[in-house]
Amino acid sequence: MKKLLAYLFIALIFGSCEDVVDVDLSETESKLVVDGLLRVDKEQEFINVRIGLKASSIFFEENQSVQAESVMISYGQLDSEGNFDNLSTSSLVEETSGSGIYIPDPNLPTDQRIPSSAAELGTVFILEINYQDKYYFAQTEYVPTVPLDNLEQGDEVFFDEDQTEIIVTFTDDGEADNFYVFDFMFGEFQTVEDEFFQGQQFQFSFFYDDKTEPGDHVTVSILGATQGFYNYMDLVLEQTGNGGGPFQTPVATVRGNVFDITGAENVTVIDDVENPNDFALGYFAVVQEYKRSLIIE
Repeated sequence: MKKLLAYLFIALIFGSCEDVVDVDLSETESKLVVDGLLRVDKEQEFINVRIGLKASSIFFEENQSVQAESVMISYGQLDSEGNFDNLSTSSLVEETSGSGIYIPDPNLPTDQRIPSSAAELGTVFILEINYQDKYYFAQTEYVPTVPLDNLEQGDEVFFDEDQTEIIVTFTDDGEADNFYVFDFMFGEFQTVEDEFFQGQQFQFSFFYDDKTEPGDHVTVSILGATQGFYNYMDLVLEQTGNGGGPFQTPVATVRGNVFDITGAENVTVIDDVENPNDFALGYFAVVQEYKRSLIIE
């Protein structure tokens, strides 16, 4: 993938969850891999909750799905003292045996689905996973985004004639420092921040190399992002060359926000600096999504 959008600077890594650490993985060592990106469509009644769990493998081998003892999501608003008001929970169960995909449990007497209306500014989501006698914990805040103004096919090329240009236009809301992640299908992503166009309309081009042909239907999504999720995606895309998707084969040196806190006395303080190996691969994020589609000519 070739990018037309030039970065004017590289964001500093923010907080311990985005530190780059050297992890020496032996052929027998395996880590939990968490695909925890939840996309919120406000026009839908419920959030499409699907948490993917795999175990990392040795280089060049596909990660295998795994089964956890329990998976749960909690969510709510924090008061002025940092405590939850009306904390709600959703118990998850494996969708089909061996899939490693966890969804709200449909067999419980109460509805475990998470309403889209619960995703508001300030809503905090917590993911808890019990896997092989270890307790994993991740915390994130819901992030809204802005809709796409326009999506069209261009006729420019970056390197060769086989490329297809997609021109994306959106308007930043201007109320805060915003971070965005764009999903172009085929495991192709792009990170964008608004430092140089805050509150303004912004347009950029993305080039597909050889993944599209005339008549193909492509969908582009704009996702909101915390600074932590933005930094994580930026690092993963830099190290993988944006191939195969950031949750297909997570990079061992990029630390996300899912930590092994087995035996921790205070789960409200997630600071893993002294134990850099005690984390799962992948990321847990709850973000708003808008989409636009077009047919390649």
